[in-house]
Amino acid sequence: MAFSGGAKRSIGILYSKIRSGHHGFSTMAIKRIQSKQVGSGFYSIVDDVQSIGSLGMLLRRYSASSSDQMSLIKQLRERTSAPIKDVKSALVECNWDIEAAQKELRRKGVYLASKKSSRAATEGLLALAQNDNKAAVIELNCETDFVARNDIFQYLALSLAKLALSVEGSSQQFAEAFPVIDLENLKLNLAHPKMSGEKSVQEAITELAAMMGENVKLRRGLAMSKTSPGVISTYLHSSPQSGLGRIAGILCLEVEDPHADMTALQRVGSELAMHVVASKPIFLSKELVSTEALESEREILRSQAEASGKPKMAIDKMVEGRLRKYFEEVVFMEQKYVVDDSKSVKAVLDDLSKEVGSPVKIGNYVRLEVGEGIDRIEESEPVAQAA
Repeated sequence: MAFSGGAKRSIGILYSKIRSGHHGFSTMAIKRIQSKQVGSGFYSIVDDVQSIGSLGMLLRRYSASSSDQMSLIKQLRERTSAPIKDVKSALVECNWDIEAAQKELRRKGVYLASKKSSRAATEGLLALAQNDNKAAVIELNCETDFVARNDIFQYLALSLAKLALSVEGSSQQFAEAFPVIDLENLKLNLAHPKMSGEKSVQEAITELAAMMGENVKLRRGLAMSKTSPGVISTYLHSSPQSGLGRIAGILCLEVEDPHADMTALQRVGSELAMHVVASKPIFLSKELVSTEALESEREILRSQAEASGKPKMAIDKMVEGRLRKYFEEVVFMEQKYVVDDSKSVKAVLDDLSKEVGSPVKIGNYVRLEVGEGIDRIEESEPVAQAA
């Protein structure tokens, strides 16, 4: 389309005034002016002025939002811990309205969390809470140790352990597993900057899974209580902070005299809990070794001894000698003490009984490790990561 020099200059003057903001009128308030024929076509000066004015306003809006985009992305990322690409996508979809974008992320997150719930979650942490009479431990799983190191994940794990400790349960002196469903319907009062307010356990786990972009699962919980005089001792291995670890040992030491020195019991109890983690005892005493396990081991040892070609009497002695070695490997009381391998655990308890002036025994113990018993399946879907 061709324009006269005057028309070009007029348009140029109008455009420069609009851009500079020094024009004396609002383009939004101008009435439509009849189009003029310029050359071979019609051209409406006012319509173009309005278009240019709108373009100028759009450019100004775009310029302002562009300077704030990184700030909004950072703010929403800090609020939600969602992946940056999801944060940006939500802001774009919601026209950079941070509140609407946050709601959209939560909506999408719940949906994505449900999709990921079938994926294997073999990493995570054990969280432990205890008081003078009881200890409770829970296992919170995720797909990668990257997420397990996240402070929100660790905060929720500790909160769940404290909740498990507060639940009224059995007071028997043995390690009692409790169904996680008993916790999932209870309420948590959370005070983390990125996860706060009252939520059910299941709601908090679903929200965490949405934030992390991984399957997060409360796998199991266990509590141990004492009713007789003694102490509950615990030990956590690979602990990123107090109350968290990848392997846990919990032990109840009982003493007949309620006035015995509990400090000595606690000292040895802590070492024995560490021993449980390191030595992995399967049975507390030889008397508690199952007949099935004993016969299976005896059969294996006899087959090995017979391969040597020695006489039957020698084979019998070899089997009995190797059984003693087997007991030292799997029976708590027969194992060499991890702190001083010149002593057995039984000898350590005898020494402790003399020290406190009253018989001491192990009431019960338990060892837990993250991911034990879970089939580790290679996932075809790549795992999302979040800081």
